[in-house]
Amino acid sequence: MAADPDLVLTAGAEAPAPGPARQGPSRWLGAVVPVGLVVALELAARLGWVPPNLLPPPSEVLQTLWSLAGQGLAGHVAASSLRVLAGFAAGGAAALAVGAVVGLSRRFEGLLDPTFQALRAIPSLAWVPLLLLWLGIDESPKIVLIAIGAFFPVYMGVASGFRDVDRKLVEVARMAGLSPLALVRRVLLPAALPAVLTGLRNGLSLAWMFMVAAELIAATQGLGYLLTDGRETSRADIVLAAIVLLALLGKFTDTLMQRLEHRLLAWRDTFDTR
Repeated sequence: MAADPDLVLTAGAEAPAPGPARQGPSRWLGAVVPVGLVVALELAARLGWVPPNLLPPPSEVLQTLWSLAGQGLAGHVAASSLRVLAGFAAGGAAALAVGAVVGLSRRFEGLLDPTFQALRAIPSLAWVPLLLLWLGIDESPKIVLIAIGAFFPVYMGVASGFRDVDRKLVEVARMAGLSPLALVRRVLLPAALPAVLTGLRNGLSLAWMFMVAAELIAATQGLGYLLTDGRETSRADIVLAAIVLLALLGKFTDTLMQRLEHRLLAWRDTFDTR
């Protein structure tokens, strides 16, 4: 029987070439919004559209940062950074352990998760008076408050990451005879890693936010102290300078976490190819 010419042509035709890879955005694209905002604020202040005592121009904020650099600004940045590092390490480590237990065990999920969900809804400032009563006014309540802030996003990411692992992967691993430890190390942890890393990034961001509340506890150094000092002295330029530093430090640490995430998840074949 003669071959169908359409089938012959189809079989002999080459497969279509794959489309071009998705191009990531330019590294400078993210600077468009902040640069535009700085220019707009500078123009608004220079043209008298906003009161300079309430919203000083960015050039004045830059001058304030320069003057603060000679008045111990590095000490304030170091104090806040060390508090965030210590609080994030403590809260993140506890959340990794508890979140893994809750994500892997329905019994522990039913026992612990309702309590943690209730505690998660408590605002940061509500912890301040209790921590003052328990721990005094030294560094301990500040670090504990930051740890509380970092705990819940990491806990949510870890617990949901383990809980949402594809059941078929677990069944195949058990059929292959993997031990419980090998199952966690070779199947559950890699599958949950994207959610875990997202939780760590969110926890680090929240640690910076809780740091400001923590430094309201009788602090004499730190960016939160600068915010309070600027408010009490009616220096909007100091307040904005502290806010700018918080934004830069938060962005810097988040970029480090993002690079770690890309390195650890380089094995994934996802739509967001970079």
